[in-house]
Amino acid sequence: MVDNSLEKNRQIHNGAHDDIDFGYLFGLLLDNKLLIISTAFLALMLGALYGMLATPIYKGDTLLQIEKKSSGVPGLSELNQIFDQEPSASAEIEILRSRMVLGEVIEQLNMDIQIAPTRLPIIGRFVAPEPAAAFLPRPLFAGYRDSETFVSVALFILPERLEGREFILREEKGNPALYLDESLVATGPASEAIVSEDGSIRLELNEWEYGNEPLSLRKVPGVVAINSLRRSLAIREVGKTGMLSLEMTGPNKGRIKAILDAISQSYLQQNVKRRSAEAENSLEFLGDQLPKIKDKLTEFEEKLNAYRLKSESVDLSIETKSVLEQTVSIEAKINDLKGKESEIATRFTKEHPAYQSLLRQKASLAEQKRALDNQIKTLPKTQQEILRLMRDVEVTQQIYVGLLNKVQELRILKAGTVGSVRIIDEALVQPSAIKPKKTLVALIAGVLGAMSAAGIVLVRALLNKGIESPDKLEEQGVAVYATVPLSDKQVKANRLSSLKQRRTRKSKDSFAPIALLAQEDPTDLAIEALRSLRTSLHFAMMDADNKVLMITGPSPEVGKSFVSANLGAVLAQTGKRVLVIDADMRKGHLHRYFKSASTPGLSSYLSGQSSMEDIIQASGVDKLDFISRGKAPPNPSELLMHDRFRVLVDSLSEEYDLILVDTPPILAVTDAAIVGQLAGSSLLVTRFGLNSVKEVDAALTRFAQNRVEIKGAILNCMERRATNEYGYYAYEYGRSQD
Repeated sequence: MVDNSLEKNRQIHNGAHDDIDFGYLFGLLLDNKLLIISTAFLALMLGALYGMLATPIYKGDTLLQIEKKSSGVPGLSELNQIFDQEPSASAEIEILRSRMVLGEVIEQLNMDIQIAPTRLPIIGRFVAPEPAAAFLPRPLFAGYRDSETFVSVALFILPERLEGREFILREEKGNPALYLDESLVATGPASEAIVSEDGSIRLELNEWEYGNEPLSLRKVPGVVAINSLRRSLAIREVGKTGMLSLEMTGPNKGRIKAILDAISQSYLQQNVKRRSAEAENSLEFLGDQLPKIKDKLTEFEEKLNAYRLKSESVDLSIETKSVLEQTVSIEAKINDLKGKESEIATRFTKEHPAYQSLLRQKASLAEQKRALDNQIKTLPKTQQEILRLMRDVEVTQQIYVGLLNKVQELRILKAGTVGSVRIIDEALVQPSAIKPKKTLVALIAGVLGAMSAAGIVLVRALLNKGIESPDKLEEQGVAVYATVPLSDKQVKANRLSSLKQRRTRKSKDSFAPIALLAQEDPTDLAIEALRSLRTSLHFAMMDADNKVLMITGPSPEVGKSFVSANLGAVLAQTGKRVLVIDADMRKGHLHRYFKSASTPGLSSYLSGQSSMEDIIQASGVDKLDFISRGKAPPNPSELLMHDRFRVLVDSLSEEYDLILVDTPPILAVTDAAIVGQLAGSSLLVTRFGLNSVKEVDAALTRFAQNRVEIKGAILNCMERRATNEYGYYAYEYGRSQD
């Protein structure tokens, strides 16, 4: 039955049940609430400080409308159809983000020119001159101003290979001087252009007030400047209304407004140019054709006049004039149909009814022309030639006049072109900063601080393998004789004693005493726990071979000396004669609890330098004596193995009712295993949260190898935690006593 219970406990310890204990996790957070709250408060303060010191960011926006609108004028319907097209919002957004628009804005505002003082990254902020007064104008682009310096650049031209390189601008002999890699590039009066010897670098300044601080001048490559502007610009369509909203953020209100206005104007201008481009192309084509038609008309007129002089014939007969008018009319209609055919051919195939109708009209006119040509052949030869020449003149003149009219129409069309884009709202920057949102930043920082602290607590708890419950010891088959709560009063006393010890470290003989809690505060819960241990020991040692009880531990700093000294005092209070021996001859400090020197002590007796009577000292507690460690020897283990130690223990067992032996940790040295051979009972002191189950297992294994039986364990420094029911009830009980 016992074996089954132990196996079940091992399964629980090894994680056979993987359910998450939310109560335990919540308890961990409660145990560390001060850490979480303080971390959250610190993060909150840091967030508030960041909100006050961070550069405010403002937001500006402008609104554009893309509308379907004809760019022509009334009466020119055929030309107007060329420009009557439905715009695409997605296409317009890409145009707004294009290098064509943004590149023009950057060039117009000199956004690719950067100028700033050459200062150290952090220290420079503290030694910099005062900023310019609020009422003084500051250059938004390609300039810098403070209380001492005012410089702005109008033009900076340099080869593409030098773009992105840092130039230094300083003053020499009252004139600005431009340097590159400590080499003088050019210098000259500020009112004139500063040009390098080869003419490849040119710098023009608008303002020049040098304040004895070199300036860094750099021209950013166009692609880099465009990409930077593109990242800061947000464009979106407002619903499906054809309205585009342009938004931009930055630390400078004036700069944001200037950039948004420039983008809107550049986009508007290119839109107008795009819509008048076809008229421009037509005007260019007609401009090339008009001189040719004019020359041809002049040629035909000269031929007609020359033939009339030669034939001495001036007038035509009524019949010939009628034929001429019909011929000119038909030629004009045929030319008109040719123009329409070229336009229809771009829209329809020849099988389309509209195309077929045009071809039939064209064939009819050609038939009429052939009939007139046959009629002309019946006329006299002189009349035929004059008719032919006059027809050429009339037709060419009609074409020329038609082209002139077309040119005038196109010019009117071009002048009256209106873009499909309209600026609804000009750029406006919001008066208050959009970020940092000080309250939100502080709250988020506080929440993140609390979450981080909680995460650290949970991770630390996950990584911490320390024993936090007597159950974990019992799962290893070790009986827990007592659970000693952590005494706040003892902690303060130890801290004060350590401080005094550091101050008296220079003197070898001096030491700082440690308060014996059993005398200072007998009602402390830790002493109450030791009284409970006293009762358990009474029954546990009934079957022991002798009166010797060894107090040991797996590792240092577990509180063995505290338990030994106070347990001895508690046992002595029952009327028993008790002796406490400090067998830790390396670092023992049991003598500090009894306000006595460490010498003479155990090492003095074992090395034959002192007698037994010399090393036994009074503790100040009635019926409680102690033996200190003595002077630290080079071979403590060998001294404990000497017969003198056995003789000492046997002799003292006849004089005292109980002997407590405080030993070094078993995992550090073998002294405890040697002392355990002589002890009738042995207890293992473990510390809450410090010793792990593996350490306890290793210590038990080490004692078992040396044939030393550990009666049980003492869980020392048990802390009050929400995850620990025992500690909670113990402290609550102690509080009710108060």
